Amino acid sequence: MPFPPICHAPFGLISQQIGGHSRRSRSPLIPSAGQHQTTVDHTREHTMNTTSTKHSAEGRKAQAEALHASILEQVEQLAESGQWRRFLDFARSFHQYSLNNLLLILAQNPDATMVAGYRQWQAKGRQVRKSESAIKIFGHSTKKMTTNDDEHETAERQEQRIVHYFPVLSVFDISQTDPIPGATHIPANPAQQLRGDDDHGIFETLTAYLQNGGWDVRREPLTHANGYIDRDRHVVVIGRDLAPEHAAKTLIHETAHIALQHIDDVNEYRQHRGRMEVEAESVAYVTAGLNGFDTSAYSIGYIIGWASEDLDLVRETAARVLRCAQTLAQITD
Repeated sequence: MPFPPICHAPFGLISQQIGGHSRRSRSPLIPSAGQHQTTVDHTREHTMNTTSTKHSAEGRKAQAEALHASILEQVEQLAESGQWRRFLDFARSFHQYSLNNLLLILAQNPDATMVAGYRQWQAKGRQVRKSESAIKIFGHSTKKMTTNDDEHETAERQEQRIVHYFPVLSVFDISQTDPIPGATHIPANPAQQLRGDDDHGIFETLTAYLQNGGWDVRREPLTHANGYIDRDRHVVVIGRDLAPEHAAKTLIHETAHIALQHIDDVNEYRQHRGRMEVEAESVAYVTAGLNGFDTSAYSIGYIIGWASEDLDLVRETAARVLRCAQTLAQITD
């Protein structure tokens, strides 16, 4: 049986539902720079003293430990703020679509993340723009019909049957809506993609490292994933449309999956996926910090999602995360 791809994807509603059907779920929904400004500024006290390209082993070890400690601190702050819980509650308020409807949605709008009907959006405080074209899906309703083949039959003996209807419905993605003035704002996704145009020398270096290990690294268009690993083909795929900085972070994440042997046993991965995703993204955060860039705008939300706000899980992974991050930092330094 082919090993299903290890998939690294943003935490989004449509992608989560797809993942449940296809085994390429991602978690974990994503914060804006403004929403995380306090967190980012605080993290920089630990992370941004990395302008030199060479570090002593002791200095790197101490810095890595400080970076991992900042993960715990930021995850705790995000959990206590209630932002993550508010976003999850909002996401769960959406209808769970069938696989066929999910495929219809993505065929018409590959970038769709949250979809709802016209009046549903109004109830959520958003208005569909007049110029927007609806996404067409199938609804489902039933109606009881009474057969009356024999006019002399009593009402109690008349047979009833259920008729199924599949009307065509119109839905719209959140990107097709605007906030209604005065309405409650939609909770922000606490894991925003990085937008920097500098990969900090990571992508080429890690690509060469993986190629030396027999892996092929490719950039391909990905609709609902940032990257994934295909173990059977020995391929690491990174989304073509990611900004250079986010592509670098994603390649660290996928490399961590390989280095930590997450891909060796499909059953083990399925059973402990949350822990493995926490480890891989924590490695990405620490390694990126050691190379001079801050991924907290994405990584903290991703980690808290896969950890289910369990700080003990983040603590328990520290030793493995730090060993792996220091190894990758030596490669990328």
